[in-house]
Amino acid sequence: MTGDLPDYYFRIRENGAFVFRVDTENRQRRIDMDQIAVVNIRKGEIKPHGERELTDEDLSVIRDWMAERLELLEYRDIDDIHRAVDYLNTTAHWVQSKATDAQLDAVTDALLLAMHDLRTVLVRKKADRMLAGN
Repeated sequence: MTGDLPDYYFRIRENGAFVFRVDTENRQRRIDMDQIAVVNIRKGEIKPHGERELTDEDLSVIRDWMAERLELLEYRDIDDIHRAVDYLNTTAHWVQSKATDAQLDAVTDALLLAMHDLRTVLVRKKADRMLAGN
């Protein structure tokens, strides 16, 4: 590997990450990764690994990563929704212009139920927002 490596590495997992301190300053000139903490983004928890005590620098880097990660996940959520709108539009075009009867038989009920569910939730949420605005 070339270039400067970061001092910390975050192995992403579903609810957060395992945090490692990266060490390249050893006699073997190899990369050592020492796990120092486990992070749970949803709960906002930082748990030291084993008997380790985290330094102020460790905590600062981890908190910064958590904030950046939450921002990225939030961006991805809304991006996924915009993609879903695109998929609905391309699906409508496919249904109108290309789909065979057999293909429509295979997907119509599932699509109708999913769209009905989504419409119900959207209408309820919009009504809640309108009522809260009064």
